[in-house]
Amino acid sequence: MSGVSTHVLDIALGRPVKDVLVRLERRETSGAWRPLASALTDQDGRCAQLMATDHALEPGLYRVAFETAVYFASQKTEGLYPLVEVTFQVRNGEEHFHIPLLLSANGYTTYRGS
Repeated sequence: MSGVSTHVLDIALGRPVKDVLVRLERRETSGAWRPLASALTDQDGRCAQLMATDHALEPGLYRVAFETAVYFASQKTEGLYPLVEVTFQVRNGEEHFHIPLLLSANGYTTYRGS
């Protein structure tokens, strides 16, 4: 499998977060971020494939941005992080990245999943 996938979990409530807009971007040599794809998380809080599998990941910097403000508003919660951006590096030969977001109103964490 190639590409980028993610999922979002509300760790305070212990459940997946649906309908979060997720954007995938790649950093150009100029320093500007180029949009590659976007999707909403599904019922299980997942975006199974943010980038088409027929497009290889080229080495460089990528960013996954999670628009969390709408989710917090729907929960009637004032979240500290209305937008979470996770930047990661792709090296030669790397084909798939799973970038999960574990979220609460006052914190978040991420890791390289499988």
